[in-house]
Amino acid sequence: MSDFKDLYRNAIVDHFKKPRNYHMIEQANRKAEGNNPLCGDKFSIFLRIDNGVISDIGFTGTGCAIATASASMMTESLRGKAETQARAMLAQFTDLLTGSSDSREVLSLGTLSVFKGVRGYPARVKCALLAWDILLSALDENQETLETE
Repeated sequence: MSDFKDLYRNAIVDHFKKPRNYHMIEQANRKAEGNNPLCGDKFSIFLRIDNGVISDIGFTGTGCAIATASASMMTESLRGKAETQARAMLAQFTDLLTGSSDSREVLSLGTLSVFKGVRGYPARVKCALLAWDILLSALDENQETLETE
């Protein structure tokens, strides 16, 4: 168990200190914004979707370590995926954090599985899900700013 906690901590810290795909996308054809007022996290997600595939994805904003790492790892995981695959990954990631996932689903999430440790901290679950919820707004072309409660 100690190895998993170390992996969790290391992955979160690495992606927080050096977030991947942290940039606006000038040619984005989908964008959404959202925030978590409880924690102070606020992000924008930018997508370039071509023929139903996420050809580019980026994010900007500020957030706690968990929210920023989740956004960073999400962008790495979704580039090149079809919209349907992105929606399926969102459902799996949500299940991972809420406790209803099985071991096969956890394994299919690859490096995102490190967030399983967040499951026991409900306030932190919202942090980890924020970027994913914003992603869904972007996929649905929802123009309203998402705000978690």
